[in-house]
Amino acid sequence: MRVVHTVAELRVVLAGLHRSGRLALVPTMGALHEGHMRLLRLARAETDAVAASIFVNPAQFNDPADLAAYPRHEAGDAAMAAEAGVDVLFVPAADEVYKPGHATSISVKGAAVGFEGDRRRGHFDGVALVCTKLFAMFQPHVAYFGQKDAQQVAVIRQVVRDLSLQIEIRVVPTVRDEHGLALSSRNARLSPAELVRAHAIPRALRAAMAAHRQGADPVAAARRALGDLTPEYLAVAVFDGVSTLVVAARVGATRLIDNVPLDHPDLSGFTGRDLL
Repeated sequence: MRVVHTVAELRVVLAGLHRSGRLALVPTMGALHEGHMRLLRLARAETDAVAASIFVNPAQFNDPADLAAYPRHEAGDAAMAAEAGVDVLFVPAADEVYKPGHATSISVKGAAVGFEGDRRRGHFDGVALVCTKLFAMFQPHVAYFGQKDAQQVAVIRQVVRDLSLQIEIRVVPTVRDEHGLALSSRNARLSPAELVRAHAIPRALRAAMAAHRQGADPVAAARRALGDLTPEYLAVAVFDGVSTLVVAARVGATRLIDNVPLDHPDLSGFTGRDLL
């Protein structure tokens, strides 16, 4: 695996990878976990060459403290990427992605309105900008994203459509722990007691799926199952025509988000009787 830090280096390596066939891109912000590994391994199995990026994008943070606290484990992340079969790993500095004098922005509406878009002003504009830049740098045939960030996926698909980008967006089911909690770098901030409380979120999602199958109100069922957790939002959103129950809640100081596509439970990451 080649690790590169500049766009110039990246383009030299990519010249060979593009000749090898279908190129995949897995954009990440690092702090890799099994959810990221699932994306990387699937990309390795489905394409001819795999590129990944690790970049904590300042443009998508509206809280400087949150940006500063975001975990960074470059050496460990690189080892995990190599284990997953990545061919090239791009780890740029902020001033490599946003050169001095950078003055271009992207403003996204549509899928970016509501939910995370309302609570994190400018967040999806920053996501759209960095993904568009990465797509231009790598020129991949397909990019891999997780269903766990359902609204982000909808925003990226909208950007691809609106800007007529020639790239396939591959969405991979949410990866969950043994209790059903969606894997996230933020989970490491939870104390043992908070982790137990956080398990109310997957219980609520399971309850919503069961209610939806029975023709009942999934939001009401999820709200009951949350117990003492007070959600920032809990609603059915429509992303790319798919009804998706979305939830955000704080457990202690840690903010968690999750979702289930009600009519496509195979993407939820739940298994067994939860899908019946």
